[in-house]
Amino acid sequence: MRDPDEAGRWFAQAEDDLRWAEHLAGAGGHNIACFLSQQSAEKALKALLFSLGEELVTGHSVQTLCKRAAELVPEMRDKCIRWSFLDSLYLPTRYPDALPGGIPARAFDDDAANRAIERCREVVEFVRTRLSPA
Repeated sequence: MRDPDEAGRWFAQAEDDLRWAEHLAGAGGHNIACFLSQQSAEKALKALLFSLGEELVTGHSVQTLCKRAAELVPEMRDKCIRWSFLDSLYLPTRYPDALPGGIPARAFDDDAANRAIERCREVVEFVRTRLSPA
């Protein structure tokens, strides 16, 4: 059964996460901006899956969620690899033991944050067009 309310909740949170990623990138919180970009894309894809009738949407991988959605929205297949870059930001942006000899706060820069935000925006905008009434 299609659940537009659940899709809307997930998408609203995706938009808010993206807004904070942009804010934090501008304030020098590059690692957190990268992580929130991954989180935003994940939530946007979950919103899409809910809108397509999925009742249980689990997992954290952008690539896996994208592939799952692409089974129902074939025109997004070619985007999954590009967007899967965000999965590389899930752990090392938060945990020192994910980085040899460093900490996340010092391992990510403006370029990394901008790249993450750019990919995230692509996901959010793609999903937005599918959630908007025609």
